[in-house]
Amino acid sequence: MAELNDFNTRIINEFRANGGKVGGPFAGAPVLLLTTTGARSGATRVNPLVYLPDGERIVIFASKGGAPANPAWYHNLRAQPVVTVEVGEQTKRMRAVELAGEERDRLFAEQERRFPTFSQYQANTSRVIPVIALVDA
Repeated sequence: MAELNDFNTRIINEFRANGGKVGGPFAGAPVLLLTTTGARSGATRVNPLVYLPDGERIVIFASKGGAPANPAWYHNLRAQPVVTVEVGEQTKRMRAVELAGEERDRLFAEQERRFPTFSQYQANTSRVIPVIALVDA
């Protein structure tokens, strides 16, 4: 877990130092910083995520690289759906809405088209990867 935290910290620092731009495995991908409130701890947590713009909404995916369990940030936003999102140099409060059915499938398919690694994430797990729309709070 420490390796993931170090990796995320490097990306978060790079994102904030470069106006929302990052290199390495995320070079050229749309990346945001999602700040959630811990469901149990109440502590704030920041996670870098690749996202999909969808009109006025921002769509995020609880892939966790295809791990068997959902990421902690997903549980946090289910408990506390109002989050803070950093995109580029803008920061805003948003509300998380989990998507289902055709809408979820359509947006996940679009993310797979743009970033084929998302197909591998889904293939790596038996859970259906949650798709969340972030809308103005």
